[in-house]
Amino acid sequence: MDSFLFQASIYLVAAVIAVPIAARLGLGSVLGYLTAGVIIGPVLGLVGSSQTQDLQHFAEFGVVMMLFLIGLELDPRALWAMRHKLIGLGGLQIVLTTLAIMVGMMALGYIWSIALAVGLIFALSSTAIVLQTLSEKGLMQTAGGRSTFAVLLTQDIAVIPMLAVLPLLALPKVMTLAPDGSINRNLEDAHDAAHASYSLVEGLPGWGVTLVTLAAVAAVILAGIYLIRPLFRFIHAARLREMYTATALLIVIGIAFLMTLVGLSPALGTFLAGVVLANSEFRHELESDIEPFKGLLLGLFFIAVGAQIDFRTLFGDPLNILGMTLAVMAIKAVLLCILGRAFGLRGRNQWLFALGLAQAGEFGFVLISFAIQQNVIPVALSEQLLLVVALSMLITPLLFILHDVITRRMSDGEELLDPDVIDATGPVIIAGIGRFGQVVNRLVRASGFKTVILDHDMNAVAAMRRFGIKGFFGDPTRPELMKAAGLKDARVLVVAVDDPESALKLVTHARRERPDLHIVARARDRRQVFRLYQAGANDIVREMFDSSLRAGRYVLENMGLSEYEASISEQTFFQHDRQGVRELAQLWDPDIPAGENQAYIDRAKELEAELETSLLAALEKTEAAE
Repeated sequence: MDSFLFQASIYLVAAVIAVPIAARLGLGSVLGYLTAGVIIGPVLGLVGSSQTQDLQHFAEFGVVMMLFLIGLELDPRALWAMRHKLIGLGGLQIVLTTLAIMVGMMALGYIWSIALAVGLIFALSSTAIVLQTLSEKGLMQTAGGRSTFAVLLTQDIAVIPMLAVLPLLALPKVMTLAPDGSINRNLEDAHDAAHASYSLVEGLPGWGVTLVTLAAVAAVILAGIYLIRPLFRFIHAARLREMYTATALLIVIGIAFLMTLVGLSPALGTFLAGVVLANSEFRHELESDIEPFKGLLLGLFFIAVGAQIDFRTLFGDPLNILGMTLAVMAIKAVLLCILGRAFGLRGRNQWLFALGLAQAGEFGFVLISFAIQQNVIPVALSEQLLLVVALSMLITPLLFILHDVITRRMSDGEELLDPDVIDATGPVIIAGIGRFGQVVNRLVRASGFKTVILDHDMNAVAAMRRFGIKGFFGDPTRPELMKAAGLKDARVLVVAVDDPESALKLVTHARRERPDLHIVARARDRRQVFRLYQAGANDIVREMFDSSLRAGRYVLENMGLSEYEASISEQTFFQHDRQGVRELAQLWDPDIPAGENQAYIDRAKELEAELETSLLAALEKTEAAE
C-alpha cells in the first residue's frame, strides 16, 4: 500500500508541476505529460520500467474513454457521410505507409516478413496524442481535423486484422539443447497466454468467430437503443449522484470487456457505443461523468510513455535511433501530404493532416509486444522499435507547434487559390460571412440596401451563391481587395471575420484609409473590444453579449419581475455596460494584464457599484410611473 501511494504521489506531483508550465508556455498538455514522464523515469529514476508498464496497461483505458466520448459527439449519419474518407483516405494511408516502410526495411537488409511487420506497426498513429491536441487547439471541426479523425478511426479498426496477420509472419523456431541434453524444438503454443485469458472465440472455427463477433457488435447496438433508457430511469429512482457515474463507467468498461472477449479493439467497441448513444437524452450526462476519468487516464498514459524511453539504448546508438525515428516520420508526412492533397486538403488543413499523423502510435506498443510473443521480430530490433515509437510520440507536440508557426504565415483555407475579381460595389461592405455576418447581411439586404460580401472561405462563398446571394472569395485584409470592393465610397464596413488579428488588421487599415467611415466590428471578448476601439471601430458587438442579455431578461421575468420591468433592467444594463466599456478602454493597456492594472481594477469596481445603483433607480422609477 505504501509503495502504491508513493508511486501515485510521484505521478501526480509530476503532472501537477509539468503540465501547467507546458500549457503556460503554449506547448500543450500532452508535451507536459510526456516531459513529466521523462523526468520521473529516465532522468530521476523515481519509477521503474515494470511499474511504468503496469501503469500504461491501466492508463490505456483513457484512450477507450476518449473514443467513447468522441462517438457521443458523432451523429450516425455523420459517420456514414465519412465512409469515403474511412475507406479511401484511411485505407490508402495504411497500405501506402506499410509498403513504403517495408521497402525501406528491406533496403536495410531485413527479410520481407520482418519488414512487413515493421511497416504495419509504423502505419499506425497516436489516437491519444492527436485527438487530445486537436481538441485542445479547437481543430477537430476543421477539414484537416475531420480527415485526421477519419484516418485514426480507420487505423483503430485495422488493428484487428493486423493482429490476425502477424502470427502468419512468424520466424522459424530455432532448436536448442535442454539442460538434460535433449533437443528442445521450441514448438510451444504461441497462444498460451491467450488461453489463460477469457475468450468467447477461442477454439471456434472461422465462421464461428465471425458469428460471435457480429453478435457482440449487434448486442452493443441493441443495448444502446433499448436498454440504456430503462437503466437510467432505474438509476434515477435512487436519487444518488454517484450512481450515474458508476453506471457510465459500467457501460464503458462492460463494452470494452465484451469487445476483448471476442477479440475486437475495446476502443472500437466503445466508439460504436458512443455513436449509438449520440442522439440519446442521456448523452450529456454520460459526457460529464466520463470526462474527468478520461482526462486523468490519458495524462497517466502520456506520463508512462515518457517514462519508458530508454535513454541508455538511445545514447548507445543515437544516430541510428534518431535516424530511424525521423525517417519514419518523414516518410509518413510525405505520403500524408500527397494523400491529403489528392482528397482536397489545401493549405493549413493539409499541413495539419500531414504533421498531425506523422508519428507512430500507442497501438504500436501492443503490436510490438505481440510480434515478440509470436516470434515475428527479433528482441534486439524490438527494443529499437519501442524507442522509435516513444520518441516519435514525444516529438509530435513539437510538430503541432510547427503547424501553428506555419499557419500563422498563411491565410486560412484556400490561400493557394486566386481571389475573385470584384465587379460590384455598394454602400455596405461585409467582411466575413459566417453565422454573424450572415444575419447582418440578411437584415441589411431585406431592408433594401446593397451589400458587398467578402470572405476567405471558398465553401462559405459558394454556399451563399447557391442561395442566390452573390459574394466574392478573397482575403478581406488585403488592401487591394478592399479597394476593389469600394472602400473609398462605402458608408459602412462590417468586420465579421473570425480571426481576432485579421479583424484588428482590417479595422486599422480601413480607419487609416477612411477616417470618416463608420466601422461595425465583431469581438469575442472585452480584450478584443478594447483593441478594436483603439484601432478605430465605431460600434463593437460582442458575440455573446446580446444573447446573454436576453437570457438574463428571461431569468428576471421568472424571478417575479414583469416583462416591462425586466426589459427596463436589460436596457439599463446595456447602456451602462456600453458606457463602461468605453471608459475602461481608455485605461486598458495591452502590455499590462487586466488583473495587474490597478487603475483598470478600481474603475471596474466603481462601475459595478454604479450598475447596481442604476438598476435599482430604474426599477423604482418604473414602480412610481405605474
